[in-house]
Amino acid sequence: MVVPIVSDIEILADRIISDAARNQATDIHIIPRKNDTLIQFRLTNRLIPRLTLPKDECDRLISHFKFKANMDIGERRRPQSGAIFCEVNGELMGLRLSTLPSNNRESLVLRLLPQQNQIPFHQLSLFPSMTRKLLALLKHAHGLIIFTGPTGSGKTTTLYSLINETAHLFQRNVITLEDPIEKNYDSVLQVQVNEKAGVTYAAGLKAILRHDPDIIMVGEIRDAETARIAVRAALTGHLVLSTMHTRDAKGAVFRLHEFGVNWLEVEQTLIAVTAQRLVELTCPFCEGECSPYCYSYGRWKRASVFELLSGRNLSAVMKSAKGEKTETRYRTLKDMVKKGIVLGYIQESEYNRLVYDDEQT
Repeated sequence: MVVPIVSDIEILADRIISDAARNQATDIHIIPRKNDTLIQFRLTNRLIPRLTLPKDECDRLISHFKFKANMDIGERRRPQSGAIFCEVNGELMGLRLSTLPSNNRESLVLRLLPQQNQIPFHQLSLFPSMTRKLLALLKHAHGLIIFTGPTGSGKTTTLYSLINETAHLFQRNVITLEDPIEKNYDSVLQVQVNEKAGVTYAAGLKAILRHDPDIIMVGEIRDAETARIAVRAALTGHLVLSTMHTRDAKGAVFRLHEFGVNWLEVEQTLIAVTAQRLVELTCPFCEGECSPYCYSYGRWKRASVFELLSGRNLSAVMKSAKGEKTETRYRTLKDMVKKGIVLGYIQESEYNRLVYDDEQT
């Protein structure tokens, strides 16, 4: 029997990932500096320095992760991305990797994606009424629903929870197109974008349309071609769910037009747009900022708040985007965060972090 030899760098890599998972970190930052390397964990909304390493170990550690993710080890002059699935502390964990060249060599960020920790559908939103509204949107037979928000706001988690629920509840054929696949689900058919093999977002969407889907989830609308094909899929009788990076819900309407989708197609296909933020909840055990050693400290101490734009309000925003004078009044993210603070669910500090007041800018 041959016993595999485990190198020191593999032991170090496993220890860092295990430590991050145990502390419920969402990201691991490996940052090269002039004289050493800094390892930081993102816990809730803060970056916590965890340890420092010698310069030479940084290159070996990053090369190890790149090798595991089938990335080009020799290429350090351009950004790369990849994904790994591994077992951490007895649980299946997905890792999403992103490298970035810097003035002090190459930097790496790993996003931790626990596969078992699926958020129950009823806990999707801080306010249950919004959860019911989101599920009701998926009863549409066709159309386009866009989820917006910055990186790390929980858009993909919301999408996964919704499509998993609708696959069981409505018995509909759900096909996803992702880059990369973040969580594996048996209830839906998942397609990995692979640009080297010719499976781009645009090419993948064209192929999916011939596969008899009821609901199509597109990981992200990144360019004009993907936007046009997503809208065309919605026009031909499919329900399309996707994400987009905009500041608020109405920003997605303007972005679609920037991508070359004409107003008539937007009006015919767009059902709803949501904007989402993860907020830190008040701790029942601590006053003010929660200690890292608190019993309730961790990822589950956060919840999502949503801004939903649909129906008459969405029509009014579309008219406004075309230059017509209309008045709209709907509950924005600012209103939802205020409501959570008044009810005592959300920390007051979250208002300054999440809300952008036009009066102050």
